[in-house]
Amino acid sequence: MPDNSREPATDYQSRRHHLQQIYQAALKRVDPYMAIRNMVSLSDNLLQVKTEKIAIDLDLTRFDHILLLGAGKATAPMAKAFEEILGERIDTGLICVKEGHIEPLQHTEIIAAAHPIPDRRGWTAARRIAALADAATENSLIINCISGGASALLPYPLGAEEGSDMPSISLEDKQVMTSLLLGCGAAIEEINCVRKHLSAIKGGRFLRLASPARSLNFILSDVIGDDLGSIASGLTSADPTTFAEAINIIDRYQLRARTPASILTTLEHGLAGNIEETPKAGDVCFDYATNILIGTNRHALLAAEQQAAQLGYHTRTGSVPITGEARNAARYMATIAREVAISDIFMEKPACLLFGGETVVTLQGEGKGGRNQELALAFLQELASWDNKLKEKVYFLSAATDGNDGPTNAAGAFADREILSRAMAAGLDMASYLAANDSYHFFETIEGLFITGPTNTNVGDLQLIVIH
Repeated sequence: MPDNSREPATDYQSRRHHLQQIYQAALKRVDPYMAIRNMVSLSDNLLQVKTEKIAIDLDLTRFDHILLLGAGKATAPMAKAFEEILGERIDTGLICVKEGHIEPLQHTEIIAAAHPIPDRRGWTAARRIAALADAATENSLIINCISGGASALLPYPLGAEEGSDMPSISLEDKQVMTSLLLGCGAAIEEINCVRKHLSAIKGGRFLRLASPARSLNFILSDVIGDDLGSIASGLTSADPTTFAEAINIIDRYQLRARTPASILTTLEHGLAGNIEETPKAGDVCFDYATNILIGTNRHALLAAEQQAAQLGYHTRTGSVPITGEARNAARYMATIAREVAISDIFMEKPACLLFGGETVVTLQGEGKGGRNQELALAFLQELASWDNKLKEKVYFLSAATDGNDGPTNAAGAFADREILSRAMAAGLDMASYLAANDSYHFFETIEGLFITGPTNTNVGDLQLIVIH
């Protein structure tokens, strides 16, 4: 039950501050550094891992070589935790992170690369990490730190391997394909299906390189449902998808005419059986690996709900993840928020509605923004049609947990009566900005962006609504 003695104030700044407090509480729960420190310990030579589902005791004297590898937006704090636990026992350390998502490390080299469109630095990191995995032996222990973003940060196309006789996919072709997939409205699972079938290390192929080395793979999930085959394109997971499905996805979104020839040729070679499929469940390479999930969107939502209750709100968390087109998600959430604002039948007020997931945006214009900013703008457009008394009751925030919404420096954006008033005073036409997919410049003009900087975690998006 909420603590009504601490019922939140009704002024605008207080409500916005509450949204930020709830968001920060969610991030704290999925701090990857703390997650590793809480579940991993070292006693003499015994490395112990304990979670709700896994208990591992590993004698480190079995191994001649310990490697600390990984990639993703949240990988640096994970590596920092392992450096504190293992210290000089780490013989080789190499991780790739998104620019700005770094930590000071002593035993681990960091390569910062571009995201979401891969670049040459990521290409270099992927080749080096693949080479280290390939050189590992049965006397090696690989500790992988994996989080969302690794798909873009480790571009290593099939055919790029030394000595390969397969068609070579260039980095430029990968960049074009990534842009096409990100802009067509495809779900992350579909995007990653294509990525896995173009990669020499994704879709479980990393473990083919690494086996028979023992690996512990610590994974922070940014994927709804926490499918290990989709997080970071399944570097260490069995892949149930096929070359045929990858080609079907390209055709489903009518991308064939714009897809680079090298990519179509590679997929067709795979379909014909000239390229080995990604490893499936039961492949021997998985016998040497343990995947360990350390944090999820659901964990973040639970912490957010607890914080909202402490601030005096009656809370309700969405029972299903928020997916699909950002604008459709905005209409869905606005409908629920309006019903709560109108009466106490659905839930008592002050109320806090919490949602989590990851939407998509099908690009139609050439503006700047991200899925959370587009969602907030679409929510604001819904808010504009309400009567004034209802507008004053609802405060909304949609934000990415990694601090970067699309190719912008904002985590997301706010939507409320104050933001709406500023937009009207500035003469901004919401429909025009939505049509141009230019939500960033809309909110930038009226100071509605939510800017956190890199958070060094990544478990998808949060949508928070407080109603009084």
